[in-house]
Amino acid sequence: MLNVTILYGSMRRDRQGIKAARFIDKQFQSRGHKTEFVDVLEYDLPLLDRMYKEYPAGQAPEKLERLAAIYRASDGFVIVSGEYNHGIPPALKNLLDHFLEEYFYRPSGIVCYSAGMFGGVRAAMQLRMTLAELGMSSIPTLFPVPKVQTAFSEDGTPTNDASYRHVQGFLDEFEWYANALKDARLQGLPR
Repeated sequence: MLNVTILYGSMRRDRQGIKAARFIDKQFQSRGHKTEFVDVLEYDLPLLDRMYKEYPAGQAPEKLERLAAIYRASDGFVIVSGEYNHGIPPALKNLLDHFLEEYFYRPSGIVCYSAGMFGGVRAAMQLRMTLAELGMSSIPTLFPVPKVQTAFSEDGTPTNDASYRHVQGFLDEFEWYANALKDARLQGLPR
């Protein structure tokens, strides 16, 4: 069993990507993994002024302490990102930037979406750079969701059964990397 943290990064009023995030959450749970769902709307972090690590021990805001505990227990992160003007949502970038060491040596997987046909892949390419810099490089396979507004029902059930087939390779690859890095972390870290 893996501990998988799912980070969902849209604060928009009529956000559609939440349906894709619910779908991926259910897929990991159906494989027997424990998931933590982190929704930027629920955490409502202020714009970054001070990273978690910059607070004296025990003096970080409660929201950051809660997230730090979730992140430290995680074996990997799945980032669910929309595409805003060919880039990642600002709320997602803000959520990511509050932490650093808590991500180290854990893989990330990218679920990207858009209202159009490209499924958010342009944002995913920018996101890969950020994730690598944060120490949680992304797995090679993406799970892009084009036309997200019609791809899932509100509870994350696909409107087309092909989604179940398409997600399998993403899940398999994420599990492989998460298990490999979990074993490697038990042997010690390079720094």
